[in-house]
Amino acid sequence: MYCIYRCLGWSGTAIGDNENSLLDQPKVVLDTSRMGSDAVIVKNGLRICGTGAALANTAIVQDKAYFEVKLQSTGIWGIGLAVGNIDVNKVPLGEDVYSWVLRHDGHLCHNKITIHDTKYKPAEGDVVGVSYDHVEMNCYVNGKSLNFPIPGIRGTVFPVLYVDESAILDVQFTDLSHQPSGYSQIMVDRQIF
Repeated sequence: MYCIYRCLGWSGTAIGDNENSLLDQPKVVLDTSRMGSDAVIVKNGLRICGTGAALANTAIVQDKAYFEVKLQSTGIWGIGLAVGNIDVNKVPLGEDVYSWVLRHDGHLCHNKITIHDTKYKPAEGDVVGVSYDHVEMNCYVNGKSLNFPIPGIRGTVFPVLYVDESAILDVQFTDLSHQPSGYSQIMVDRQIF
């Protein structure tokens, strides 16, 4: 019986055990198979530096999801959402129909258009949050909404980050500092069969 449980990904812990769950949950991290050739991902898949973009290893599947990024070092950067077929070597993102990003200069961009100029330039040490509810994307800085939603995002989207010119970004998919009410951390879609 133990072999069957392990095959299905179940551990031998008891129901209700708070330290261990029945299912070993995979972690959401930046995907090293979908990152730019000059991008560097370190810290167990949670830091990006170098030049290029990286997608998370899972799409957003739940109704209301949220993640955060701490700006460790300024430079050229962008944070947002993208479909899986973006060119991760071409930065900045937001220049195509496949990505929606908040850029280092405070612009929210998509398809070569600045959708909103937030007039706020996040600085080193700031925490940028992104929420998505399958209707629109919203961005936050240090827990405060920028109040410039981007509606009309369609399709399967992934969290995306890009860096250039010495920018360093640390992404958090768990242990969130400023999670908006009603939103949850991104979960990996798991299928047993």
